[in-house]
Amino acid sequence: MQAMISIENVSKSFLAKGAEAFTALDDVSMRIRDREFFTLLGPSGCGKTTLLRIVAGFDFPSAGTVRIEGADSSALPPQKRPVNTVFQSYALFPHMTVAENVAFGLRMQKVVKSDRQARVAEALRLVRLESMASRLPGQLSGGQQQRVAVARALAPRPKVLLLDEPLSALDLKLRREMQGELKRLQQETGITFILVTHDQEEALAMSDRIAVMSAGRVLQMGAPREIYDNPKSRFVADFIGESNVLPGAIVGHGSDIMVAVRPERIALSMLASGLPGKIRGTITSITYLGLDTLYEITLDNGERLRSRSRQSISGLDAGQPVILDWPSDAERHLAN
Repeated sequence: MQAMISIENVSKSFLAKGAEAFTALDDVSMRIRDREFFTLLGPSGCGKTTLLRIVAGFDFPSAGTVRIEGADSSALPPQKRPVNTVFQSYALFPHMTVAENVAFGLRMQKVVKSDRQARVAEALRLVRLESMASRLPGQLSGGQQQRVAVARALAPRPKVLLLDEPLSALDLKLRREMQGELKRLQQETGITFILVTHDQEEALAMSDRIAVMSAGRVLQMGAPREIYDNPKSRFVADFIGESNVLPGAIVGHGSDIMVAVRPERIALSMLASGLPGKIRGTITSITYLGLDTLYEITLDNGERLRSRSRQSISGLDAGQPVILDWPSDAERHLAN
């Protein structure tokens, strides 16, 4: 599939008066496909928002190249790029109606009135707010305001829509609802979406592919299931979901390694059951989480592990010794 965005060896450093230069991006390369929902995922300060701003044209790389549809766009200002951005703060004009907010960018582009009205109607239909075109932003809920911001960004028909943590201000239930709405919009419009988030569940739910970032570098890139099931480093294993990380060795080689096992792959049974197991421990706590139950276990060597089960296991209580077991295909060897 054709690359919509090509990021080639991009670095970005910031100079502060009286301080050493800070490197926000360190030799980052990636190709983002046409019609793809792509997510930049990582903790605060990892460089994901800086990379998004460079794609948008709000910042320029210290080194490297950004290509949009094959053309070098590294030095182009935002208005010269076929890109639009939805920010964390929706920045709606409070004195304008919903329709006027959506039309604002089209007015700046001097789109004729008949086309402008048609595009506003189309954008509001996409976000399911046709009936609220005459309302002011103050008369809308947070989720509705977010939809207006998306409609305003879609109205100019960009090739790429950039989303900078657009759901972070919403409560959990509404955030999950809007995740589905954004995925629907991306599929319906066929526009390339690039999302920035620190929320791994959000990234897993919405993305075609994810780039996991840390300290200005891309540690791993791939489909959500690939990254979840096959993390390549301890950072990725810890950041994407939960992982138990244990020291191990490669039999016959004597090489020390780190092994990751997801909590949902660890089975528990009572010590007195006589069942075989890999290791022993004692249940420290049991927490009911609705969808599943979390067991925290302290191993005989003092290390702590977590096990998750979709149902409470009969007869297991805090303070009870247990056997832990998992299939060999649940183990993932990690790079340090």
